[in-house]
Amino acid sequence: MSATVSRGLDIDAIMNKAAQAATTFKEFDQEHTNRVVKAVYEAGFNHRIELAKHAHKETRLGIWQDKVIKNVIATRFVYRDIKDLKTVGVISEDDKNGIIEIAQPIGPIFAITPVTNPTSTVLFKILISLKSRNPIIIRPHGAARKCSIEAARICYEAALEAGAPEHCIQWVKSSTNDETLELMRHKKTAMILATGSVALVRAAYSSGNPAIGVGPGNVPVFIGKSADVPFAVEQIFNSKTFDNGTVCASEQALVVRKCHVDRMIAELKKRKAYFLTKEEIALLGPVAFNTTTRTMRPEVIGQPATVIAKMAGIDVPPDTTLLIAELEEIGLQSPLSLEILAPILAFYVAEDIDQAIDLCRKINHNGGLGHTISIFSNNEERIEYFATVMNAGRILVNTPASQGALGGTYNVLQPSLTLGCGTGGKNITTDNVSAKHLLNIQRIAKRKVSDCIRPAMIKHYLDETIDASAFETGCPEDDEA
Repeated sequence: MSATVSRGLDIDAIMNKAAQAATTFKEFDQEHTNRVVKAVYEAGFNHRIELAKHAHKETRLGIWQDKVIKNVIATRFVYRDIKDLKTVGVISEDDKNGIIEIAQPIGPIFAITPVTNPTSTVLFKILISLKSRNPIIIRPHGAARKCSIEAARICYEAALEAGAPEHCIQWVKSSTNDETLELMRHKKTAMILATGSVALVRAAYSSGNPAIGVGPGNVPVFIGKSADVPFAVEQIFNSKTFDNGTVCASEQALVVRKCHVDRMIAELKKRKAYFLTKEEIALLGPVAFNTTTRTMRPEVIGQPATVIAKMAGIDVPPDTTLLIAELEEIGLQSPLSLEILAPILAFYVAEDIDQAIDLCRKINHNGGLGHTISIFSNNEERIEYFATVMNAGRILVNTPASQGALGGTYNVLQPSLTLGCGTGGKNITTDNVSAKHLLNIQRIAKRKVSDCIRPAMIKHYLDETIDASAFETGCPEDDEA
């Protein structure tokens, strides 16, 4: 088996095995590659329930039934999206312009996976890596080690059975910070796929090797004047309670037009949401968020609302589903306004569209730049305007944000467990990352001389009396043309 142990990691040996697998993988044709990917997809999908239960038992986070859905998105939805993608040899030919594109694998990928989505992220990263003919090394979160490794093992056995190269999937049982950094920096590491803490993602980008990391998602939700309030609340509820809020794209703050406030509160309470008093907000803040480290407290991540309330010494009904804090401020002085992957929501009232945009911007700038923003509205003009003034890779319309951002469920965004945040989140892309991001594309460019660069035109470019206006309708005529 291709596992490695934690004591005295032989990093060179791990990377040499990956490099050997990469050499073999490069010789695969599309049919062979697709056969391996299909086998891995089927194995992952067929173990979706077992892996979800394993993840819940080990991490004690979220809801196992929802983790099944995450595993389905990571296998069936992702496979359906990438199965016909050309990733080997010539992938496009443009006869008119003389351009031929050829796909090449990039090489060994070092993948860091999180505690919040421990099996689905492993399944996803393995599928997109194998589809692009790249070996992968999984480094799981320490609190999800067993379930993540089990997911990798299931995929590896299926890959080998389908004829994949030995060591195409490896995993590190545990590693020190220095060992993780060394794997990131290794000269044979072609790319890092980093999902985890802000510090870990920054380390990946500082490694000297190419990296795709993802930023945090402090997602605001604007309830516009034309919104269908009962529908909006239902969608938000379905999203924020999904796996107890552990998806980074889950809603973090509601920004509600004043005309809808009473109806919003009534609809939320109908679904057993609990509105905190000012005193309770003060109690919950330090329990949910560490203002010194500027991070959510791990103890509350993925826990039920009732458990979190008890941690803060707040007495709530036993059927409470969400904890909601009506706030005015945004930032460290108001910790419940920041990203907390748990069934906790901030609630803001906006007098008009301008105030709503200002609030959403401030929330977005406090830990969510480039990630995701949600809007409930039936005014197309407002939706478009709202999108153009926000810094987010995904602007979700009338959609549950958790499922909507992952793609393939409520929209046709590319199904993915790695959501790029662009330059706002210090990432390289705003895309939902997939197999196409793990390819080097070669371009054969056949000779095609531009009419405006033929030798006879050179005299025009050397003539100081000719300015740009002479070329407005194409190249000037000349005797030698």
